Amino acid sequence: MSSSNFDERVVTIPLRNINAVPSYKRADKAISLIRQYLSKHFKVSLDEIRLDPSINKIVWARGQKGPPTKIRIRAALFEEDGLRVVEAEHAA
Repeated sequence: MSSSNFDERVVTIPLRNINAVPSYKRADKAISLIRQYLSKHFKVSLDEIRLDPSINKIVWARGQKGPPTKIRIRAALFEEDGLRVVEAEHAA
């Protein structure tokens, strides 16, 4: 893997739009908003995004109805088997 095929960023993803969905769907919507944000900013499809379990723990820490309003994520874009892949984990 050469350095030109590798891009790592720390991004803060706003999740304030989760209040537009019913309270029992908010954590699920937060995960999908994270995937959509990374897909848009790294220009990859939703299938090429891998989320670390640490992101899931942060989103679900306060239960299904109370995910955070924003989250910091360290995301890395690289090529694997000819596909552009984004791997994301929680940035403390």
